[in-house]
Amino acid sequence: MSYQTLKRAVTARLEIKKSEFIAYAYPVTAREQAMFHVEQLREQYPDARHFCWAYIVGDPDNTTSAGFDDDGEPSGTAGRPILNVLQHKSIGNVIIIVVRYFGGIKLGAGGLTRAYAGAAQASVDEMILSPYVPMAQVQVLATFATEAQCRYIIESLGGRVDDVAYSKQVTLSATLAEANIDNLKKRLAMDGRVLNQP
Repeated sequence: MSYQTLKRAVTARLEIKKSEFIAYAYPVTAREQAMFHVEQLREQYPDARHFCWAYIVGDPDNTTSAGFDDDGEPSGTAGRPILNVLQHKSIGNVIIIVVRYFGGIKLGAGGLTRAYAGAAQASVDEMILSPYVPMAQVQVLATFATEAQCRYIIESLGGRVDDVAYSKQVTLSATLAEANIDNLKKRLAMDGRVLNQP
């Protein structure tokens, strides 16, 4: 599962035959979050003609959740070309929304397809991408004497301690890359500490 994700929201603008295409890209992790951004732009641009979009949640090559909408443009000329750009570039956990102001000149189906794909590509060109790293929640049980060493091991593997609970022993709740869990288990086992996965 190797794909890129968007670090922060970006915007790009294209003008084609007097029509203005404003592309917005947002990082998302759920369809509801993606639809929230569509509604926000509808409120921000109440006089725009079309709000065409495509999103991918998860791996773009094997996605469990993807969708697109032509929003009144001829079928297949807007949402699908935006989705194709995302899939071709292997970008997941993202939505691109293209806001169109009609300029009075019809572009035809081919022209629309090129315009929406071009707007999506323009937003991709503005993106700062980073590799997607699947994360996992873990709990480490330690003694008071070994808490500092456990923290050190978690952080040395690129993880972070999210919460600590103290009773007869110390329970560290942490988040780290799934790929580092086996390494964490090995390093903790050396000192007799235990890793619990919720």
